[in-house]
Amino acid sequence: MDAWIEFAKGPLFAVTFLVMILGLGRQVVLQFYFLSVKKGRRLRGVAWSKIARETLSWAVPVQHMEPGTGFFTASSFLMHIGIILVPLFLLDHIVLWEGFLGLNLPAMGPGTSDLLALLTIACGMALLALRTFRARHRMVSRPMDYVLLVLLILPFLSGYLASHPGVNPFPWQAMMLTHLLSAELLFVVVPFTKLAHVVLF
Repeated sequence: MDAWIEFAKGPLFAVTFLVMILGLGRQVVLQFYFLSVKKGRRLRGVAWSKIARETLSWAVPVQHMEPGTGFFTASSFLMHIGIILVPLFLLDHIVLWEGFLGLNLPAMGPGTSDLLALLTIACGMALLALRTFRARHRMVSRPMDYVLLVLLILPFLSGYLASHPGVNPFPWQAMMLTHLLSAELLFVVVPFTKLAHVVLF
């Protein structure tokens, strides 16, 4: 099991991260091509400042909420915060960024990272429950929406359990391998699903 963990931390991490970066780069190039070549003439008179303001307004989507969707919107917003901050600024992850990319990011404290991880898990579970049990959300949910939510929750849940042996009912090695493989599966999935909005936003 140790050999698998080392493989997942090393070569597999590098390959899957590269797939994500190249895949997202491809998405950006295709988007620019589509906007400049396919829609070039139609976009000449567009008010870009208005588009930029409208796009940025979705960063805190309070004004876009429909009645009855406040809990769903808040859960999604908070989950996005955890998805962005924990992978980048968790101390254990910073070691990976330094080793592979040479990035020396500031580390968040363990209390903050634990809180954000638990918040992300709770919000992900809430979104999953809403999509499953609320007719309004179930009507607009596709099978891939459920799959992506599970894929987003799993690295956080397994990572939290692996780093907290006191609450982890499973062997540490199995949980760490689950954490690594689920995160790397997410790397591969991101550029080819709606999660590509990480760069297309």
